Amino acid sequence: MLNLVLFGPPGAGKGTQSEYLIQKYHLVHLSTGDLLRSQIASGTELGLRAKLLMDQGLLVPDEVVIGMIESKLTEHGESAAGFIFDGFPRTVKQAEALDQLLAQHNTGITTMVALVVDQEELTRRLLIRGMSSGRPDDQDEATIRRRVTEYNEKTAPVASYYEQQGKFAAINGIGTIEEIFASICQQIELAQLS
Repeated sequence: MLNLVLFGPPGAGKGTQSEYLIQKYHLVHLSTGDLLRSQIASGTELGLRAKLLMDQGLLVPDEVVIGMIESKLTEHGESAAGFIFDGFPRTVKQAEALDQLLAQHNTGITTMVALVVDQEELTRRLLIRGMSSGRPDDQDEATIRRRVTEYNEKTAPVASYYEQQGKFAAINGIGTIEEIFASICQQIELAQLS
């Protein structure tokens, strides 16, 4: 089973690359952002709590996100060829919880691929995306910078966590979609060999 963590700051291209990876490897896409936005659109209590935090550029608490991921893993179970985790884990605590959940399903993370993009390019991409998406957290430069800063401060230790396990690869997130996709696929193939 191929289990991939696709990692990177907001605007790095995780969603775009996920679509290509899902098609090529037949993975189940688990995007915490999509799960949270679905809860927000449905107006659930969880969605309202999440919206308040997300509009401020803050992360949603671990226990909420872990619970959502656990239900999706159970839902898809053994029938999946693998999973692509997009936007999760964001903390070492979440990474440890994910490892435990996957172990309960007799599997583990194959590799973590981090898309590396500089702050100015991220801001440019998100402002452009905000014009078409309508997402308030993509329309304000100060909120974008806060999201990227929070990502850098809180999620950088996750990269170290997977690096210590020999499961981390940094990929240049600037280039054509196809070039970046080819680099990610090359890393996946290397990880599957080891």
